Amino acid sequence: MKNLRYFVFMKLVPVPTLADSICDLRTRKIKKQFFTQINTLLDWQAISGIIDLHYKKGRSATGKPSYDGLLLFKMCLLQTWYGLSDYEVEDRVNDSISFSYFCGLTIEQVAPDHSTLSRFRTAMTKSGAYEILFKTINTQLEFHNIIVKTGAIVDASVIDTPLKPKGKTNHKVTEDRKDEQEVAVTKDYADSVDKEASWLKKGGKYRYGYKKHHVTDDEGLVLGVLTTKASTNEVANLEEVLDTADLPENIPLKADKGYKSEKNDKLLKQRKLKNHILKKAKKNKPLTQWEKKFNKLVGATRFKVERTFGGIKRWFNGGTARYKGIEKMHTQNLMEAMCYNLYRSPGIIASNFKK
Repeated sequence: MKNLRYFVFMKLVPVPTLADSICDLRTRKIKKQFFTQINTLLDWQAISGIIDLHYKKGRSATGKPSYDGLLLFKMCLLQTWYGLSDYEVEDRVNDSISFSYFCGLTIEQVAPDHSTLSRFRTAMTKSGAYEILFKTINTQLEFHNIIVKTGAIVDASVIDTPLKPKGKTNHKVTEDRKDEQEVAVTKDYADSVDKEASWLKKGGKYRYGYKKHHVTDDEGLVLGVLTTKASTNEVANLEEVLDTADLPENIPLKADKGYKSEKNDKLLKQRKLKNHILKKAKKNKPLTQWEKKFNKLVGATRFKVERTFGGIKRWFNGGTARYKGIEKMHTQNLMEAMCYNLYRSPGIIASNFKK
């Protein structure tokens, strides 16, 4: 019965043609196995229903029917998993049998072009559909005991954008977790600059871009995502971050000592969350032995949110802005969170079976 629980959903798999059946898939074994696991794990019908509500399929300029939204969303998943551009994912779906199978295409069918994928992403971003898809997929992972909300971790990471001002520019620079301060200027931003991003001084270096704020479970799987400009002080907006995740009461909330404040202590008490923010020494008041031991115990789990940021950067070439504007950057952050959770899911299932 436990095995059956993971395989209750209908799979939307294309019917193979003769051309498909004679192709040798042995060199694509690893990718094919992973794609089969994802197709087995997810209820694509539920996901397709959400996409259809937000992406209205019409006809192209030539009168041909538009591509199905689920196909385009699967291409977005592939794009994120493999760090591909719109052009590159179009080519890979056309060239790779494992990619085309995952998208539901037979070998004779041609993938949507890059402009179609771009228009799909823009339409879904404007409608807020990616947030709904993220939560829907997480609900399915929670059903399979992949996501388990016995605890939560909060942290933030800076995303640099290449669309930054060149040379001396009119800007404000914020010291990380400190008040905003003015910096001398000589000229205004050029049109090519992403004006919705901002400067941040972190670790003695100036960075320009955004921040992604994550709420994860104790294994680092992402429960909530908030996107802000880089200068946003994450210590002051903990409430907004927690609003992105549906956390049950009476579970521990872990965060580094930078989040420690009377305001945040009261916030966790109001939300009936156990306060596991690292203790912070004060002037003339060093940490007690108990507080040091507490920090060590919390740190044994809290580091996993940093592993999540590192995994996204290492596996998906994340950590750099692909798009311009905070709305599209939020889409990028949500897609990376979805892909990270799905990427780790088969391994978590295998681990659960061993227990």
